Amino acid sequence: MQYGDKTTFSGSLKIQKRVINALLMREIITRYGRNNIGFLWLFMEPLLFTLMISVMWKFIKADQYSTLNIIAFLITGYPIAMMWRNASRRTIGAISGNLSLLYHRNIRVLDTIFARVLLEISGATIAQIIIMTFFIIIGWIDVPHDIFYMLLAWLLMALFATGLGFIICSIAFYVDAFGKIWGTLSFIMLPLSGAFFFVHSLPSYVQKYALWIPMISGTEMFRHGYFGDSVTTYENISFLIICDLVMLLIGLIMVKNFSKGIEPR
Repeated sequence: MQYGDKTTFSGSLKIQKRVINALLMREIITRYGRNNIGFLWLFMEPLLFTLMISVMWKFIKADQYSTLNIIAFLITGYPIAMMWRNASRRTIGAISGNLSLLYHRNIRVLDTIFARVLLEISGATIAQIIIMTFFIIIGWIDVPHDIFYMLLAWLLMALFATGLGFIICSIAFYVDAFGKIWGTLSFIMLPLSGAFFFVHSLPSYVQKYALWIPMISGTEMFRHGYFGDSVTTYENISFLIICDLVMLLIGLIMVKNFSKGIEPR
C-alpha cells in the first residue's frame, strides 16, 4: 500500500494526519510568523496572562482572606475557562481564513475548524503544565493530589471546547452578527464557569441550578484532582460526558449541513 492510498482505513488516517499537521503549521505561521519566537507565542500568550494575574494576587496578599492557596485556586480555574473561550472564538474565522485551501480534495471545512480548536487546546495545555510546574518548583503551590483525575477533567473540557467551537462556528456562519458579539457573550459566561468560586460556597438554593452548567462540573473536577478531599466539590462527571457527546454530535451535524454550500474561491 502506498502512503497516500485511501483504500484502507490506515491510509485514510495517514492522509488525515498530514492534513491536520499542515493546517496547524499554516495557522501557526499565519498567526505568529516565522521571526522572533514564532510558534512559542502559541502558549506564551496564555502563560504570561495567567502568570501576571497570579503574581498580582500573590503580592496583594489575597491569601489572607482565605485558608486556601489562592494561587492554586486561580490556576485551577481560570486557564481551563480560557481554553474553551479562546477555542470557540478562534473557530469563527476558520472558514474565511482558509477558504482557498478547500480546492485541495483532501481538505474539508471540518478540518479547518478542528485545526484551530486543536491549536488553542494545545497552547492552553502547554501553558497550564508550565505554570503549574514553575509554581511548584518555587514553592508557591503544592504538588497536585491526583494528577490523573486532573488530566481526565482537562480532557473532558477539551472535548467540551471542541463541541462548542463547532457549534459557535456554525451559528456564526448563518448569523454574521453573532460572530461579532460572541467574544462579549463568552466573557460574560466566564464568571458562570466556576473559575472564581466553588459550588460549595454558593447558597444551597443556587447550587442545584449551578450544577446544570457543564463548565462548572469540569472546573470542580479539576480542582478536586488538585486539592483532594481538603475541599468539597460537586462535579457530575456523567452529566459532563453526556454534554460533551451531545455538543460534539450537534456540532458535527451543523458543520456538515453548512459545509455543503461552501465553495472555494
